[in-house]
Amino acid sequence: MEGTGGKPTAVVAVVTEPRFTQQYREYLEKQKLLDRQHRVKKLRDGTVALPVLREALLEQHLQELRNRVAPGSTCVLTQLLDPVPSKKAQSYSPAQRLCLEVSRWVEGRGVTWSAELEADLPRSWQRHGDLLLLSEDCFQAKQWRHLEPELWETVASALGVQRLAKRGRVSPDSTRTPAVRMLLGNHGWVEHVDNGIRYKFDVTQCMFSFGNITEKLRVASLPCAGEVLVDLYAGIGYFTLPFLVHAEAAFVHACEWNPHAVVALRNNLELNGVADRCQIHFGDNRKLKLSNVADRVNLGLIPSSEEGWPIACRLLKQDAGGILHIHQNVESFPGKTLQPPGSSEIEEHWPSPQQIISNQLKNGATSDSRRKTLSVATKPEWQRWAEAAETRIATLLHQVHGKPWKTQILHIQPVKSYAPHVDHIVLDLECRPCPLVG
Repeated sequence: MEGTGGKPTAVVAVVTEPRFTQQYREYLEKQKLLDRQHRVKKLRDGTVALPVLREALLEQHLQELRNRVAPGSTCVLTQLLDPVPSKKAQSYSPAQRLCLEVSRWVEGRGVTWSAELEADLPRSWQRHGDLLLLSEDCFQAKQWRHLEPELWETVASALGVQRLAKRGRVSPDSTRTPAVRMLLGNHGWVEHVDNGIRYKFDVTQCMFSFGNITEKLRVASLPCAGEVLVDLYAGIGYFTLPFLVHAEAAFVHACEWNPHAVVALRNNLELNGVADRCQIHFGDNRKLKLSNVADRVNLGLIPSSEEGWPIACRLLKQDAGGILHIHQNVESFPGKTLQPPGSSEIEEHWPSPQQIISNQLKNGATSDSRRKTLSVATKPEWQRWAEAAETRIATLLHQVHGKPWKTQILHIQPVKSYAPHVDHIVLDLECRPCPLVG
């Protein structure tokens, strides 16, 4: 069993002389007290330590070992701080190990183990250092409530962590606050490292999506040296930080209205040494006073960032324009017309950035010629949505700036799938003012 930082957690063992080891083992096995996940260990003084299940071991068992099983034997308890896993335990998956330890602990508390309880155990989770974040669909049976809070110590020990939290559905508020409850531990602050960038945040107040890693890597590789960016939905810095740390943007205006995310964002900018190249704009980005400043605007909100499109058009530099990175969930149901995208909590990762679909288009290409240049892997629903978005953005640019602009689809990037036929994609749209005629 491993704890924080990969160090084994301590286990309880019964210590006796070598000549009594077999008698002790037979008794402990018969009483279902022997811990089969750890090896018997010979101690420096020559005695032998047999790992046991501490929850089920009673004083009466020790007395029986001393008085009936092996009269005259040394029979004391100790803690093995560096227990060696048995060969069988080493072959267990984390889910199997969890089931084994929890079922033994539950039976030791006098509760009958059942198929219902086993089916209610988690099969997957998010790990953030020494904190494990469980999904909402586990530990729902009423029997668990009578076993708290010690239950969570057993779960944490089985999975090698110190803290546990359980998430519910994302709150339908404007800040998408995660409904996360701490089960074990006194705070939810964690640190996660992606591509050399440190993110610190409170899991009870801010969301973190592992599925966005391909887009964060792609953003980090963009040629942004000398550019000014606006990140309209910055969160804790998912894309703000890659733009600053790896893409070498000159400056980023980061907009966020979740106060907890703003605290994390400010800390993360300091942690990564880029705070001097970023200004945080706290509050509703629809009230943002900036305009005519951006070479790029990132619109990283799903299921749709459409509400931010007029703001993004206003932010682009009037004389030179720039590039919009527009996130969207797009439905692709066979035989169904394109609908406003929805959202789900199921995440399926797309391939690495090296396998992404790129769609480089020449100036002046028609809609028909664009379709012909698409990769065969690109879904037609993505292209139809991208073309509709391009038309809408061109109209907004004309309205905002009072003159026509050229727009061009540069790239369609799949990020992940939220559910069957619902894909999170990013459209890179180039926007340039048309030269004045005459």
